[in-house]
Amino acid sequence: MRRKTTAVVAGIAGLALAASACSGSDSASASATTGQGFPETITLAAIPAENSTDLKASYDPVIKLLEQETGSKVEFVQASDYAGVVEGIIAGNVDLAFFGPFAYVVAGINGAEMTPLGAVVKSEGAAPGYQSYGLAKSDNAGVNALTDFAGKKVCFVDPGSTSGFLYPSAGLIEAGVVKSGSEADISAAMSPIYAGGHDASALAIAAGDCDAGFAFDTMVDKTMIEKGELKPGELKTVWKSEMIAGSVFAANNDLGADNIAKLKTAFEEKLNAPSLEAAGFCSGDACRITDERAWGVVAASDSDYDGVRHVCDVTGSEKCQG
Repeated sequence: MRRKTTAVVAGIAGLALAASACSGSDSASASATTGQGFPETITLAAIPAENSTDLKASYDPVIKLLEQETGSKVEFVQASDYAGVVEGIIAGNVDLAFFGPFAYVVAGINGAEMTPLGAVVKSEGAAPGYQSYGLAKSDNAGVNALTDFAGKKVCFVDPGSTSGFLYPSAGLIEAGVVKSGSEADISAAMSPIYAGGHDASALAIAAGDCDAGFAFDTMVDKTMIEKGELKPGELKTVWKSEMIAGSVFAANNDLGADNIAKLKTAFEEKLNAPSLEAAGFCSGDACRITDERAWGVVAASDSDYDGVRHVCDVTGSEKCQG
C-alpha cells in the first residue's frame, strides 16, 4: 500500500506524521497485513458537520465493525476542514474517508483514486440525500427569498461544503444575486461569513450576526432543536435546494479491489443501526453513525454524484477546478 510522507495541509498534519512514522524506512512493517489481507493499521478521516468535541464517539460503531471485518487497528482522525481530508486521501495518508458530496467530487477532480463504499441514510428504506436550506430569523421581514440576500451579511459554512456553499452558490446564481460561484463574485454581491459548521451558521443567523445564511436540512429541523440550541420556529426557511446525493464513505483504491469489495459488502449489509446493535457494538441511539446521526449505509456509485458535478459546472467554483 502506498504511503507518501509529504506533509498534508493543516488539520490533518498529525495524520501525515503518523503515516510517515509507520512507513518510511520500515518496509517490512509497511507491507505487513492482517489475516484478512488488510494493512495492520487503517486510517479513517472525517470532519465534523457541527462544532463537535467528540466526533469520534459517533464513529465508534463504524470503527468496531471495520476492526472486526479487517483485523486492522483503525486510527480515527478528525480533520479541521474539507481540504484536509481531500489532501489526505490524495497524498495516500488516508485509507477511508467520510465525505460530503462536494468534497468527494473535489477529491476526484484533484486526482484522488477512490471507490464509494456506501452513502448514509436517515432511516431504514430512505433514499440517500438531503437539502440545503436558505435561512433567516423568523421575525426578519426583510429576508423572504434568495433575492433578499443581496447586500446582506450572509453565513456560509465553508467554501468546500456541499450544502453550505456549492448548492447555495447555484441557487444565488439562479436567483440573479451573483454572477458565478467564485468567492470574488459572492463577496461583490454580499458580505459572506464562513461560519465553519452548519450549526455555527444557524446560530449566527439566530443571534443576528448574519442577516441570512445556509445550513443543511436536518441540522436545523432536528439536531439543533433536539439539543436545545434552536427553538422551534426560531428560523424560517426561505429556500430549499434540490435533493443532494448523500454523504459517502469512500476507500482509497490503494487498498486493492478485493479488499474494497469486502468493505462494500460489509458496509451495505452490516453498517446500520440494527446490525450494529445485534453485533454488540452499541445500543439504542448510540448506533446512529457519524455526526449526521444516520441510520446506516446503502449502496452508492460514483455516478450518483454527477448532479454535484453539474452544479460545479453551473457555478464555476474554484474548488471544482483540478
